[in-house]
Amino acid sequence: MSEHPNATLVREQTAAMKNGNMQAMIDSLADDVVWHEIGSAEPIHGKAAVAARWSGMADAGGSFSVELHDVVANDDHAIAMVTATASMGDRSFTYKTAEIYHMRDGKITERWAFSDDTAAINAFFAG
Repeated sequence: MSEHPNATLVREQTAAMKNGNMQAMIDSLADDVVWHEIGSAEPIHGKAAVAARWSGMADAGGSFSVELHDVVANDDHAIAMVTATASMGDRSFTYKTAEIYHMRDGKITERWAFSDDTAAINAFFAG
């Protein structure tokens, strides 16, 4: 049985993140994407704003490394299980997330992430 195209899209987006391919990451998003980040009360709206967020972290000396454990998908949604390592300067932090994506026309239109330790993630990114 072949993999659902939305699962393939999430795998490709995660691989792009792992390889630092910003353009491929952005290409996976719908123009009007709504991106919910752990610890943020308000989501990021729009592909350009998400791109700015990702590049802003790199500009501040931060980076992400991700390892995809599994992804399941149907015509409207995909769920990925991920281990991420964030680095900021000389500090790093590894955590696990369940990433939930809403999909439309072969693009990610909305994303939520739920972690194994939201408080620790918030503390790490707070400095």
